[in-house]
Amino acid sequence: MYKMEKNREIKVAVMFGGQSTEHEVSCLSAYSVIKNIDREKFNIELIGITKDGDWVHLAESDIKTVKDCSWAEKAVKGAGISGAIKVLESCDVVFPVLHGLWGEDGTVQGIFELLGIPYVGCGVLASAVSMDKAYTKIILKDAGIPQCIHTVAYRQDILQNISVCIEEIESKIGYPCFIKPSNSGSSVGVFKVKNRDELKTALIEAQKFDRKVIVEEFVDGREIECAVLGNENPVASTPGEIIPSKEFYDYEDKYSSGASVVQIPADIPEEKREEIKKYAVKAFKAIDCAGLSRVDFFYKRSNGEIVLNEINTLPGFTDISMYSKMIKNDGMDFKTLITELIELAFDNKENNRRCGV
Repeated sequence: MYKMEKNREIKVAVMFGGQSTEHEVSCLSAYSVIKNIDREKFNIELIGITKDGDWVHLAESDIKTVKDCSWAEKAVKGAGISGAIKVLESCDVVFPVLHGLWGEDGTVQGIFELLGIPYVGCGVLASAVSMDKAYTKIILKDAGIPQCIHTVAYRQDILQNISVCIEEIESKIGYPCFIKPSNSGSSVGVFKVKNRDELKTALIEAQKFDRKVIVEEFVDGREIECAVLGNENPVASTPGEIIPSKEFYDYEDKYSSGASVVQIPADIPEEKREEIKKYAVKAFKAIDCAGLSRVDFFYKRSNGEIVLNEINTLPGFTDISMYSKMIKNDGMDFKTLITELIELAFDNKENNRRCGV
């Protein structure tokens, strides 16, 4: 019922924008998908979500406005989602090119489930768990996957008794350390701190993005990433390395400056690349991911130990994004990748069929 039919164009709803801090990144990613999707196989419908949460059905002629986010200027404030839902219901499959909160965290995935529409990427549970770094770490620990020393600070404690938070962090983690909102992405709200004053400032800033703040030990390691593609039998790509232009791989490095260096395959021993691939697939399965994910690691400079950093269930699809570069390195071009992801969406819908549904 959900399999792609040959000799029939499939209607794909491409969704982008959203209310998260990654709105602009989502538009860039969606533009890449729109420009590279196989038009001989797929017709597309465009649905943008403004920063205010309004859903907008765009015309084909609006494609050029997706890249610079100018489409949102035409949105009718308070328009609601009823019209866009009707468009979704007319489509065969959804490609939600949405990053961050209210897009990559299981919320829109729940809408697709209620509508009964196949969609690209991870389901509600995997999306929610992967977005929340605190819960990701719980599952990784249970799966026996190595990760860095960490603790969690809560907004209420930060705002009401920050001195106790700081003392606990200094006792458990020490300096330097990283401060991250538990639910965020693209390095938004992430700080590297080296002393108590910086820690206090970073905690106050990070809690603005989420009520849970992750504090991690500093790992003197090289940043290695691995793309995973598939459903029941996922396959890991050849790992690649990010060589940041700054102290760490921040938002500007990822999406604006392009100053970081990408090396595929990562220049580490072959047995370490295989170890990373094994852990990437293990993490993908442990969290019950589907379709795609990018799994990020640290390769410790001191002893070559592998530490899993985080999982991204809808990684960036810009022209400088690592996921598509790693997949391309292994022989699959961007157009074919998009087709494969859409086919996996149909396959996942069929795999998850429940009795009586």
